[in-house]
Amino acid sequence: MNVVTAIKLYITRMTEESGPGMKVLLMDKQTTSIVSLVYSHSEILMKEVYLFEKIDAVVRSEALRHLKCIVFIRPTKENVALLCNELRNPKYGTYYIYFSNIIAKADIKLLADSDEQEVVREVHEYYADYLAINPHLFSLGIHACSEGLTWNPEHLHRSCEGIISVLLSLKKCPYIRYQSSSKMAKRLSEKIREVLTKESNSFKFRQETDPILLILDRRDDPVTPLLNQWTYQSMVHELLTINNNRVDLSHVKGISKELREVVLSAEHDEFYAENLYLNFGEIGQTIKELMEEFQRKAKKHQKVESIADMKNFVEAYPLFKKMSGTVSKHVTVVGELSNLVGQHNLLEVSETEQELCCQNEHSNQLQKIKKLLNNSKVRDIDATRLVMLYALHYEKHTNNEIGTLVEMLKKRDVPERYTRLVYNILEYSGINMRQSNLFDREAVAKITKKLFKGLSGVDNVYTQHNPLLTEILEDLIKGKLNTQTYPYLGNMVMTKRTQDVIVFVVGGATYEESLAVYNLNKQNPGVKVILGGTTLHNFESFSGEIVSATDGVASKYKSRNH
Repeated sequence: MNVVTAIKLYITRMTEESGPGMKVLLMDKQTTSIVSLVYSHSEILMKEVYLFEKIDAVVRSEALRHLKCIVFIRPTKENVALLCNELRNPKYGTYYIYFSNIIAKADIKLLADSDEQEVVREVHEYYADYLAINPHLFSLGIHACSEGLTWNPEHLHRSCEGIISVLLSLKKCPYIRYQSSSKMAKRLSEKIREVLTKESNSFKFRQETDPILLILDRRDDPVTPLLNQWTYQSMVHELLTINNNRVDLSHVKGISKELREVVLSAEHDEFYAENLYLNFGEIGQTIKELMEEFQRKAKKHQKVESIADMKNFVEAYPLFKKMSGTVSKHVTVVGELSNLVGQHNLLEVSETEQELCCQNEHSNQLQKIKKLLNNSKVRDIDATRLVMLYALHYEKHTNNEIGTLVEMLKKRDVPERYTRLVYNILEYSGINMRQSNLFDREAVAKITKKLFKGLSGVDNVYTQHNPLLTEILEDLIKGKLNTQTYPYLGNMVMTKRTQDVIVFVVGGATYEESLAVYNLNKQNPGVKVILGGTTLHNFESFSGEIVSATDGVASKYKSRNH
C-alpha cells in the first residue's frame, strides 16, 4: 500500500509499452500534476520523452509524424472530444492512449470512429487519477468541495472517481465505513458502493486481508486545520504553502532567481525525505550539519592541483552540484520559516492555541487571547484563528466573550472576511454539528499524557494536540471503533483483524494528520493506513472551505452572540 509507487509503476509502464524511440507525452492539466509529483523532468527525459504537450492548448507544435504519442488524460467528456479531434487530424505517427480512470464503452466507440487513419495502437485504463504526495498520503486537489453544507455535485463525482482510482491502483476491494453524523460522508460512501457493484469485474482481486475504506467529514474536527504547525513539511505548508510539491519564495527579500520557486519532493530530495517529519528545533540543527558537511567537502575540493585532483572533482561534480542546490534551498526555506516565527510571535500564539485545544481554563485563556490581539506583531490570520478556536471551545460557556473578541478583531482592522470566519466556523462545525466532543476528550487525555511525556522531555507545549483522527484509527485498529457512530455501509460487518485502511476526509485532510498516520504505521508493523482528502489544508485553504460551505447559511450565530 504505497500510492507513490502505484502511480510511478503506471507511468513507467506507459513510457515503456510503446517501445524504443522518441516520444511525446500528451496530457491534461490534472494528469500533468499527477505525473510531476512523482517524476522529475529529467527522469521523464531518460524515458525518451522529449516533448510535453497539453491536449487543450490553443497553440500546439506542428505535426511530427516520426514521434510516438503517449496520451495520458482523465476520461472526461471534454478530453474525449479533444482526443477525437486529435485523431481525425493526427500530428504524430502512432498513439498509445491511457485513461487515468474507468472510461465508458460509448466513449471508446467515439474514439474508434474518429481513428480513420488507424494511428491508435493501444487503449488502456491506468488508474492514476489522484495526487500522490507521500507514500501514505494522497489528495484530489479539490478546493471547497461543498456548497451550503452539502456536496457540490461535480466535486462529489470527482471524489468518487478519485477514490475508485486509489482502490484500483492498490488492488483493494474494501468494506466501507463512514461517519454516521455526516450526510456528505454517507452520500460519497453510497456513490462508491454503486461503482464497486457496477464494475465488480474490475475489483476481483485476490486479497489476503479485508481492507477498510473509512470516510470521515472535516466538520467533526475543525480544530486540526486551525493550528500552527511545528514539523518541517507541515510548517512549510502552513506558512509558505506547498502546491504540487512547489513552494513560491518570490516574496522573500533579496532572493536569487533560481530560488524564487523551489521543489520539495521526498522522491527527489534525500534531505527532505529524511527530515520532513522533524520538528522545528531539530530541523535547525540538521540544516547546520548539512552546511558543515558541504563546507568540509568544498574545502576538500578547493585544492585542484593535479590531473588526479581535477579528475576527482569532475567525478564528484554532479553530486557536489546537487548537494549545493539542496543546501541553498533548505537554508533559504528554513531561514524564511525562522523569520516568520520571530517576526509574528508564533511561539506565543501557538502555545495559546494548544492550551485552547487541550485545557479548560476559560478566564486565563481569554486574557492571553486579548493580550495577543493587542499585539501588533501578531498577524491578522493568527488573531483570527485564536478567536475561532475560542469560539469552538467556549461556544456554550455562560460567560463566553465571542462578541467582545470579534469587536477587538474589528478594532485591529482585520479584513471582514476574517471576522466573519468566527461565525462561519460555528455554522460549519459548532457543537451541534459535531459527533465528537473535541475539547473534553482532549483535556483528560492530554493532561495525563503531558505529565508523562514531560518527564522524559519528549514533548513540548507546541505539540500537545493530537488530531481526532489518531483516536479514531487507534480504535479501528484495535477493533473498538463504535459501529453506531461509524457504521458499515449495507450492514456488512467485518470479522477479520483490520490490516489495510484507506481513510478519506471529505472537506480536506492536513499534514498534521499525515504525520499521525505515518507514526501509527510505524507503531503498528502489521497495519497499513493510507490517508487521503479532497485537498490538503493550511489555514488559508481551510477558511476558503468554510466560507464556501456556509455561503448563504451563516446568519443565526451572529445575532445570538450580539
